[in-house]
Amino acid sequence: MATISRRALLKMMAATGAGAAGLGIGRVAFGESHSAMPNPETFYDAPMKGDARIIHLTDVHGQLKPIYFREPNVNLGIADAYGRAPHLVGRKFLEAMGIEEGSPEAYAYTYLNFEKAAKKYGRMGGFSHIKTLVDQLREQAGGVDRTLTLDGGDTWQGSGTSLWTRGVDMVEACNILGVDVMVGHWEFTYPEAEVLNNVALFKGDFIGQNVRVTEDALFSDEYPEMVEKYDGNGLFDEDSGHAFQPYVIKNVNGKKIAVMGQAFPRTANANPPEFFPDWSFGLRTGDMRDLAKTIREEHNPDAVVLVSHSGMDVDIKMAQEIPGLDAVFGGHTHDGVPKPLEIKNGDGGTCFVTNAGCSGKFIGVMDFAFDDGKLANVDYKMFPVFQDMLPADPEMEAFLTQLDNTIYDENVVESRAEDRKNSAARLGKTFGEITGEELAIAGETLYRRSNFMGTWDQVICNALREEFSADVAMSAGVRWGTTVPEGEMITMDEVLNQCSMTYGETYSNEMTGKQLLDVLEQVADNLLDPDPYLQSGGDMVRVGGLDYTIDPTQALYSRITDARLDDGSAIEPDKTYKVAGWAVVSNTPDGPMIWDVIRNYIIKNRDNNKVLFLPKVNYPKLVGVGDNPGVADYPGELA
Repeated sequence: MATISRRALLKMMAATGAGAAGLGIGRVAFGESHSAMPNPETFYDAPMKGDARIIHLTDVHGQLKPIYFREPNVNLGIADAYGRAPHLVGRKFLEAMGIEEGSPEAYAYTYLNFEKAAKKYGRMGGFSHIKTLVDQLREQAGGVDRTLTLDGGDTWQGSGTSLWTRGVDMVEACNILGVDVMVGHWEFTYPEAEVLNNVALFKGDFIGQNVRVTEDALFSDEYPEMVEKYDGNGLFDEDSGHAFQPYVIKNVNGKKIAVMGQAFPRTANANPPEFFPDWSFGLRTGDMRDLAKTIREEHNPDAVVLVSHSGMDVDIKMAQEIPGLDAVFGGHTHDGVPKPLEIKNGDGGTCFVTNAGCSGKFIGVMDFAFDDGKLANVDYKMFPVFQDMLPADPEMEAFLTQLDNTIYDENVVESRAEDRKNSAARLGKTFGEITGEELAIAGETLYRRSNFMGTWDQVICNALREEFSADVAMSAGVRWGTTVPEGEMITMDEVLNQCSMTYGETYSNEMTGKQLLDVLEQVADNLLDPDPYLQSGGDMVRVGGLDYTIDPTQALYSRITDARLDDGSAIEPDKTYKVAGWAVVSNTPDGPMIWDVIRNYIIKNRDNNKVLFLPKVNYPKLVGVGDNPGVADYPGELA
């Protein structure tokens, strides 16, 4: 498989005419001029309250341009997480966070009145606007040397251009932004050589105390060649087996800040291990506890923080168990929580646990004030990034224009198989021409983020069922993927935002009813197990063509009941059904790429006015959670 270097990418961009106008997605009929926006000078006013400022973003998922993203109306908290942020939605969330309903913050943090609020307040995020805000936050702190910028991972994946450049576009964007330290998860879904290429291109520190080189790799005959090939990027410490630096010490305005890294612990379960055969992952809480102690003893830092991609519930539990930890800057579960949780940890101290949402919607800012060598005060704010309130940064905008005008050619590799159906149709076109293709108008808001089902997921499942004439379709409950409001144009960019990955092949196979229901039960347990350490951090697998009832309060193999096909017939344990899907972890199927399947479905099923409607959404029936503050305005049946 080809690896695209930064030099090669920039050369491709230059050859396509970098000075041409960008091909960004317009607002179509939906995008009206927005009103009642706050005053940016006061809204983004954040004078330094202390000695050192930490700036945090996470789970960008390749989104370089402003997007719409609807927050969930179902985010259940089970056991200790019941009623605790982030497991509050809608008005319960606003009440807990002290946010006024109908405000721009309410639009940013909740699903409430989404379509109306989206028209009023517009798109969010976009690296040109993020860069403007981050530079402003650095200036307000007194200069970049008084700040530290952290990236919580899931940055190199999630869009068409990140797939085609193998994450290089995101590395370059983060270099322009000035990211100092990052960790990974979906970063590891490129082959090891491509990951190491990106680590070498990244100007900051790529860290992870829980990523180790496997014993098989360390003691293999190819070990010397591996060390030479990786040039230190893939083996940080032979004695400890750390693949990357476990932590870094940063001088921020004369204060010594230790930053530990935690990659997604369950990467080898959630993603194909063939991409990272030489690396292993895990929680490794004991190692982290020892590392925090060692850092305190050997470096005497002013503060110790963790940049984590474990998910907020896991971060809360880890904060309780790791003495000496002052703050966690978390990611993975895409929770935008404007108030940090103050967690008492093992030494009686307080650890501030944060999570800065996803898709570039938010920037978290934590100021540390020190007194007599000790952390005396913490001030935290999280800023929604409104496109219409922040001018585009010229340098970042120029880079995005270059990217839009890059030619899709034989150097671009979509997947492990280079001869996939329909890929030839993209050859010779620019990235912007491909992503800007207009497919249909959304007949209803297409969103993904919710514990149990989203309308975008229904589109994906419908497309799979139609492609394979399947009884049932399954789609992973990933939390990335942007939103298309009702009346907005669905472009190819929006399709790619839902499914761009290095293992996007589709499949169909035969499953018994029992096998199908067992899969539902097992995935539900990944979401709903009372112990955060046993959760995957994703949502429930999406199922098309099948209705079922689920009681989230029950135990494994007792949650799913009354499963029926769309025609009303009950799922029989011994009967065989045709099931379609994509994103297989264990092996590579040979079906067409999922983005082509979705594109073809949308074009075929739009009406004469080019509007796409969904005749049905397979929302499961929820029981036992009617009073849970993590569910509101559920569009399915709630008992």
